[in-house]
Amino acid sequence: MTTLSADDRLSPDAITAAAVAALRAHGASAEQAIPLAAAIAAAERDGIRSHGLMYLPIYCEHLTCGKVIGTAVPTVTRAKAASVTVDAGNGFAHAAIAAGLPVLLDAAREVGLAGMAVRRSYNCGILGHHVEAIAAAGFVGLGFTNAPASIAPAGGRKPVVGTNPWALAVPDGAGGALFVIDQSASVVAKSEVVKRAKAGEPIPEGWAFDAQGLPTTDAAEALKGTMAPSGGYKGVGAAVLTEVFAACLAGATLGKDASPFSGPVGGPPATGQFFFAIDPAATSGGVFGDRIVALAEALGAETGGRLPGARKKAARARHDAEGIAVDAALRVTLDRLAKGPAA
Repeated sequence: MTTLSADDRLSPDAITAAAVAALRAHGASAEQAIPLAAAIAAAERDGIRSHGLMYLPIYCEHLTCGKVIGTAVPTVTRAKAASVTVDAGNGFAHAAIAAGLPVLLDAAREVGLAGMAVRRSYNCGILGHHVEAIAAAGFVGLGFTNAPASIAPAGGRKPVVGTNPWALAVPDGAGGALFVIDQSASVVAKSEVVKRAKAGEPIPEGWAFDAQGLPTTDAAEALKGTMAPSGGYKGVGAAVLTEVFAACLAGATLGKDASPFSGPVGGPPATGQFFFAIDPAATSGGVFGDRIVALAEALGAETGGRLPGARKKAARARHDAEGIAVDAALRVTLDRLAKGPAA
């Protein structure tokens, strides 16, 4: 096994800077590039490489082919006391969410519970990071995001809804999140299948079906078929729930009509997100802190048990201390992307 030297590792700040350089070189404004680059670094810091630097070439490709408008300016509207909407303008989701989040939090402070719909959006990366930001402000954060169709309804073979994650983060009372749940409606995130297809590696049995609706361990064939829903028909139900919030209520494109999050074909996907920020003091009668700590302690006390998101927190601590491994091939890619689309 090869042991990486210090030169093979980058800090989160260095990864952010490299991602900003690449995105800017491909036409993204600073407003669009900076939130996304920070999210890429955060994914690497959490050990979720499928949403980190591996995805940067796709983001750059989508800037050059027009699937993402790199100069989009998100429009934030607070039409009612507890209702915030953001039109992402077919730019990156991260810029739109960053623009709307302060308004959502202000609304939640005023009325106790507020919602934010994001339309004409894009892949928002790790949904848990966005609700974690809500928890850091002292609110319970709940989020939904829809995706291009990749899950068939129970008994069917044609994809109708996406992997459609939902995420929950609860505040720890000290400016952070006590725990974060982030899960898709599929057995595994589709990005994990994409990663293995690119590497020519098989996928575990039970992750996906081929175009004929048969179970497959071939990642390339899985991308031609559908993702396996988590828990069978219950996973389909979870995907539909998310579709109602992130597409129907947000006024975004349904997953069945959205262009893929990979490849240059199809124009902007125009998918959506929906977030809630909930003030625990407004609903719990003052006992939220005690109750949530008791719940967390019970989860952690079980032998072999752990809080949701515990492995990500451990990865953060490790990467903060040791840096983040970036191999030579990926460094070459970063250098190439920083030179723009003609490089």
